[in-house]
Amino acid sequence: MNSNLQFAVSCHILAILAAYPDSPVTSEIIAESVDTNPVVIRRIMSRLRKHGLVISRPGTNGGWRLVISPEELSLRDVYHAVSNEALLVLHQHPNMDCPIGGNIQNTLNSVFEEAQTALEAELSKVSVARVLESTLQGRNKSM
Repeated sequence: MNSNLQFAVSCHILAILAAYPDSPVTSEIIAESVDTNPVVIRRIMSRLRKHGLVISRPGTNGGWRLVISPEELSLRDVYHAVSNEALLVLHQHPNMDCPIGGNIQNTLNSVFEEAQTALEAELSKVSVARVLESTLQGRNKSM
């Protein structure tokens, strides 16, 4: 699963956990909501746990919980936990003898960095609590 899809699924997962702050939620319950296999959920949860966003408790009453309050957990935090690649990437082998190919990477790199910065700035404005609230209200418009 690519990191952009993992990001969307992670937001879904964390909204579920935020909806049930007083009880652990199993991978199976989360998988049912996401409409995927619990193994996929556990892989993503592993990344979220490594970044200190969730914890798990094994056993009959076990499951996943948020470590950080949903009001304080921004989508930027989630993005950094699951994204291991840049949003926009340069092609690697332009012809350096070409006037365009020799300079295209520097030009695009600057644009791509600005776009990445803008994306992360927008994501930092939205909390998991806000995603949950908007989802429960059934909004189809921008937050």
